[in-house]
Amino acid sequence: MNAFDIIKTVRVTEKGARQSESYNAYTVVADRRASKPQIRRAVEELFKVKVVRVNTMNVSGKARRKNTKAPGFTSDWKKAIVTLKEGDAINLA
Repeated sequence: MNAFDIIKTVRVTEKGARQSESYNAYTVVADRRASKPQIRRAVEELFKVKVVRVNTMNVSGKARRKNTKAPGFTSDWKKAIVTLKEGDAINLA
């Protein structure tokens, strides 16, 4: 897998904004098969920053119904919280 396959997107939320200001940590959506070292290399390659720590968790999909009785589920995904070296930042604009 290349870096674009591993890192799908950067999650922009209120909690993520507080994390980026306080701890210099950013939340990314990663491929479910990616390991912590692969996520670290991908973030460093894509954003040209130095990664200090990577924390990951698998997030289960939620039950959803849209205009039907039949239930469905959103997809499962992997969340990675990437802490960067002091002074580095990911430009989200």
